Amino acid sequence: MQTQVRNEKMLLAGEWVYTDKTFGVYDPQNNHLIARVPLSTTRDMLQAIEEAEQAFQTNKGWPTHERIKVLYGVVDYMEKHKELFARTIATEGSKTITEARGEVKRAMQTITISAEEARRLKGETINFDQNEGSENKIGYYYRFPIGVVGAITPFNDPLNLVAHKVGPAIAAGNAIVVKPASVTPLSALLLADAFSAAGLPKGMLSVITGSGRELGETMVTHPSIKMVSFTGGLNAGEKVAEQAGVKQVGMELGSNSPTIVMKDCDLKDAIESSVSGSFGAAGQNCIGVQRIYVEKEVYDDFVEAFVSHTNRLNVGNKLDDNTDMGPMIEEKEAIRVENWVDEAVEAGAKALTGGKRDGAFYHPTVLVDVPDGVTLAKEEIFGPVVLIYPVNSLEEAVQRSNDVDYGLHAGIFTKNLDHAFYAIEHLECGGVMVNDTSDYRIDEMPFGGVKNSGLGREGVRFSVEAMTEPKVVAIKL
Repeated sequence: MQTQVRNEKMLLAGEWVYTDKTFGVYDPQNNHLIARVPLSTTRDMLQAIEEAEQAFQTNKGWPTHERIKVLYGVVDYMEKHKELFARTIATEGSKTITEARGEVKRAMQTITISAEEARRLKGETINFDQNEGSENKIGYYYRFPIGVVGAITPFNDPLNLVAHKVGPAIAAGNAIVVKPASVTPLSALLLADAFSAAGLPKGMLSVITGSGRELGETMVTHPSIKMVSFTGGLNAGEKVAEQAGVKQVGMELGSNSPTIVMKDCDLKDAIESSVSGSFGAAGQNCIGVQRIYVEKEVYDDFVEAFVSHTNRLNVGNKLDDNTDMGPMIEEKEAIRVENWVDEAVEAGAKALTGGKRDGAFYHPTVLVDVPDGVTLAKEEIFGPVVLIYPVNSLEEAVQRSNDVDYGLHAGIFTKNLDHAFYAIEHLECGGVMVNDTSDYRIDEMPFGGVKNSGLGREGVRFSVEAMTEPKVVAIKL
């Protein structure tokens, strides 16, 4: 039975509106149309930005306690409707219902932390008398909101990654305009509904749905947008950086994340964690495990057990509680992964399991003997494929881990502190997870990478700081 198609409105400067034109949102599992959503125009984006600027000017004195009240109100709304949020995530995207429920829980935590960080947004006093001749001066600095934030979000965490932009923006006292991924806009609209219900001042949030090609440049280049917060692919990120000009830009652009397995580790834990980190959300995760470097003494045992665990994964209906992995976001993405795997196999790689596609489903795939020059050895796969390599030493594992143009997260399994700290010091990335995979993250920690993995850091406190500016006050007595 086909799901009833919903006709959705978007939040434009505090008003829920339809547009003359719409586009379809489809369940990637069966390609059923589940909703029709406004297809915005450049004029809609301009209106959202201009009214966001007006709302920000009107609410410049917005008290901290009122921001906190709104954010906690959003959490209350989400608690009351958490199954609706979860089913929305699972239906429009790739996540299983179990994974979607986990994302709702994390998004609630993200908004909660945002409320807490609003309370902690402080400056500090400055000792001006450290400078000769300034003995008669006192002062301090404080942080003020930058104005209007423009946010562009991806499909793979359609609720929590929106929360990571909207929560900090509101905590800091900014207005924000969000352009969610066109394939998964429903979760962002549902979060906007929560903010409306919580009493957010009109115009402080807009969620504008439609084509990135149509709307993105207008947002990024508009002079009222004082910061662009972008999560997505490298090519789009480079274009955003080129267009933005002189304004704050924060970017998370993905990775090709490594995990190192030393012979002295808890092998059972390393295997179970690495399987989960490789295939969660159908591998469509910027910190998901893509490359595993295993010390040769335990390589054969690791690979055998890893493949066995992978084969036990239940691939199927996203809404079934027993399903471990659903489809990729679109069939064209599954075809892309299929082509990359076929290229690697033709070049000499061996698929120990998987390597099969069924529509948008691509089965969990384990590759060994992968040549260095093939696409999936260097680029972000963003699919359920993992590459396993034997290494002779930690130094070799670290060197090979660094031999890509990305550096977001890395993991290492070891019981040896010297090994752990060698990896911490020498891995070129934004985060090193010891006795866990690259896939570990909590929403309070600084999150971002080096090289082509992006600019700046997310994580609520760090986003709030990026969305504010320090102002120095010096008083001559």
